[in-house]
Amino acid sequence: MASKPATMDFEGKVVLVTGASAGIGEAIALLFARRGAKLALVGRNESALRAVAERCRASGRDALPLVADLATDAGCENVAKLTLEHFGRLDVLVNNAGVGARTTLEKTDMEIFDQVFALNVRAVYNLTRLLAPALVATRGNVVNISSIAGSTTYVGCLPYSMSKAALDHFTNLTALELAPKGVRVNTVSPGLTASTFVQRLTGYTDEEYAAWLQQSERGIPLGRACAGHDVAAMVAHLASDASALVTGVNVPVDGGLRFNVVATDLVKKQVK
Repeated sequence: MASKPATMDFEGKVVLVTGASAGIGEAIALLFARRGAKLALVGRNESALRAVAERCRASGRDALPLVADLATDAGCENVAKLTLEHFGRLDVLVNNAGVGARTTLEKTDMEIFDQVFALNVRAVYNLTRLLAPALVATRGNVVNISSIAGSTTYVGCLPYSMSKAALDHFTNLTALELAPKGVRVNTVSPGLTASTFVQRLTGYTDEEYAAWLQQSERGIPLGRACAGHDVAAMVAHLASDASALVTGVNVPVDGGLRFNVVATDLVKKQVK
């Protein structure tokens, strides 16, 4: 029997994207909307989140904005409950929400560590746990947004890098656990990304950030920083039928930066 041709169309599918109010999450949401998906969008900035939802609706798609703090149990539980109540199903979970921290072992404190792990690891674990039955029912899939920081070593992002390494292993473990039930789990790892997320971490002004980004791009083999649409394209590919036999993989979207990472290139400002 001939198999059906692979498709990257999400017509009739329901996709949940966390951290959807800006940056990579916004780009992911808009791409899925253009490809036919109905969307549950999670974020903490209500006005920005609703603006993204309106842009998704402009593509003729249902978009449900859910304001929540996923670092709390109540936040995860409400997102799972409201998504399933509204749509009645879930086909793709994109765990994109995250927080960064520029610090070192000698300069950090446990509050920073707890904040990073609460959102970057615990929230992903909790939300995926809550929605796994719905994904099993649709033979859906999960795409986690990690970072090359999880698999490369440089000074200045200790708890963040640790959290992304944990997320990478979470992908491997859950991919193996859920494969017999028809659910795939994969990771996309951006490299240096042009975003307000990164600018907030550096503390640079717009002019300083533009200069820093231009300098940093010289160390990227393909010559430019990652953009939200680069990550979104890979997420959609992994979530689609075109990747029906792909699970437990970690795909870097970094222009080759992981081959050139050294502390002096990426950390030019003393961490706080």
